[in-house]
Amino acid sequence: MPDEEKELEGDVAVPAVPPDKSRKKTIIMVVVLVIVGLALAAGISLFVVTKMMGDIPGGASDEDGVGQRYHDPGVFVKLGDAKEGVLVNVGGPRSGKFLKASIIVEFNPGKKAVINEETNTLYPDAEIKVNDVATQFLRGTALEDFDADKQEEFKKQLKDALNMALGNGSVYDIYITSFLLQ
Repeated sequence: MPDEEKELEGDVAVPAVPPDKSRKKTIIMVVVLVIVGLALAAGISLFVVTKMMGDIPGGASDEDGVGQRYHDPGVFVKLGDAKEGVLVNVGGPRSGKFLKASIIVEFNPGKKAVINEETNTLYPDAEIKVNDVATQFLRGTALEDFDADKQEEFKKQLKDALNMALGNGSVYDIYITSFLLQ
């Protein structure tokens, strides 16, 4: 007891926080800040990556809501005659111009009304619609729209016309393997 009295004789004793509790609070605070920082960095990274993927041509964000870059393998169907492809007059009845092209359409295999799962071919009614829309589209396209520098826009418009006739998301892409305008 005499030792305790000596400690109290001086200034008023203030209970100090034990060093163990102070150290634990600091460690907990640092751990919480690190976790919050990592979560914030992950969120920002996810946001940036999704925005960048949307900016890639044919990337994950497409106007019709169907991802072009990452999708199940499609079913490829050649338009028109299997050997010759498509042969139509273009530029109006008096232009005297003909287009002979091999156009291949990549269809979404998930569209059960369009693609027969067993044979991986178009159903007859879908085939009729596809050939009709493609022929009407090609015949109605102006001659200047067949220029090589406008090919991507041409393919996009044909894809949109086919998707409108068959249902959104039915067509993944259009491929042109030969193109002769005479």
